[in-house]
Amino acid sequence: MLIDLLRHGEPEGGRRYRGCGVDDPLTDQGWAQMRAVLNGAKPPWTQIVTSPMRRCRDFAEAFAREHGLPCTVQESLREVGFGAWEGRSPEELKAESLADYLAFYRDPARARPDGAEPLEAFVGRVADALESIRQHHEGKHILVVAHSGVIRAAVVHAMQVPAVALYRLRMPYAALTRLRVDERGLSVEFLNRRTL
Repeated sequence: MLIDLLRHGEPEGGRRYRGCGVDDPLTDQGWAQMRAVLNGAKPPWTQIVTSPMRRCRDFAEAFAREHGLPCTVQESLREVGFGAWEGRSPEELKAESLADYLAFYRDPARARPDGAEPLEAFVGRVADALESIRQHHEGKHILVVAHSGVIRAAVVHAMQVPAVALYRLRMPYAALTRLRVDERGLSVEFLNRRTL
């Protein structure tokens, strides 16, 4: 079984922490980025599964309609909750408290923004979502349209590394990551491809 994870393209509102509390749609550029990575190839997928957030769902549903693919929304694929950082830019946060900003990246499990979703709970939520996809689509090739945090959590889970490694992975807009599920379990086949 193959699970391709596609990060959404550029959303409206500029660079900021969106998490699951800010639901910006894609910009025209964001739509173009996502179309470019799939570059008109005949889709190899049998099913699309998407986050409920507009920056993922709008594209996933449109792409599914265009190619006659079934598309389901999976609530557990929403982005991590950033609490007090939702909607704020890195520049704002650094200006307000550089120490808190840097502490988060040094220890994202214990130095979370106020009200943020706990890191271990988030990775567990994504692991459960992957298991649900595996159970419902055994042996198929699935496209998951999701967020950088969700894709990072999926990779961390597949590699069985500590959740704190999550923010060591860069996830550019509209890049593809592939997971393989076979008799050996879950493995990472590739990260951040810009073409299918």
